[in-house]
Amino acid sequence: MQNPSNKPIFDITRFTTTDFPDRLACVVWFSGCNMRCPYCYNPNIVREKGTLCESDLFDFLRLRQGKLDGVVLSGGESTLYPHLQDLCEAIKAMGFEIKLDTNGTKPSVIRTLVENALVDYVALDYKAPQALHKSLTGSSNYDAFYESLTYLIGADVSFEVRTTVHPDLLHVNHINTMIEELHALGYNGTYYLQRYLHVEPTLGNTPSPLNAFALESLTHLIPVRLRNF
Repeated sequence: MQNPSNKPIFDITRFTTTDFPDRLACVVWFSGCNMRCPYCYNPNIVREKGTLCESDLFDFLRLRQGKLDGVVLSGGESTLYPHLQDLCEAIKAMGFEIKLDTNGTKPSVIRTLVENALVDYVALDYKAPQALHKSLTGSSNYDAFYESLTYLIGADVSFEVRTTVHPDLLHVNHINTMIEELHALGYNGTYYLQRYLHVEPTLGNTPSPLNAFALESLTHLIPVRLRNF
């Protein structure tokens, strides 16, 4: 049992049909992140401390056994939580499947969870091509993301690669560079492009896009699926 004063969780979305493929799930939002993407629509989750401890989560999940299929671990960045493996073990013991949303900057955590069968699905955020990664995320950890990406491509776990597209920040040539990278690495899954949906506020007070995204210019080296376009 973790210290009850430790509150790593910002909030819980009690029910979702869209965040975990083919499952009814809840979403656990971990506070804190090691990136500062300007278009992030969860600035409070990134900047503020958590409000819920593990016992709050387990109290909630006990009421959802037999009603929900899975738990999505999101944020913020869930892999920053130092007790994530123990938490996943407890969630799995309650009969839930687990989806991990991650920016990939903690490859050792991802590897541990996968190799101990503690996650059933991973959604990996590919923020930007290497040349833009630091300017778009405020972080110099592209190599860690790349390690996670190459590991997951070869791992025995269901996973997807996804990118949020703000057309003023990521142009079609940037996305094509990322598609070419995925193809070269042997990624044979679907690459999901998520259209940026403007909300107030964003982490960097990012305005609505002024430019259109040239979908017709996307390369077709790997399957691409659009979300919210």
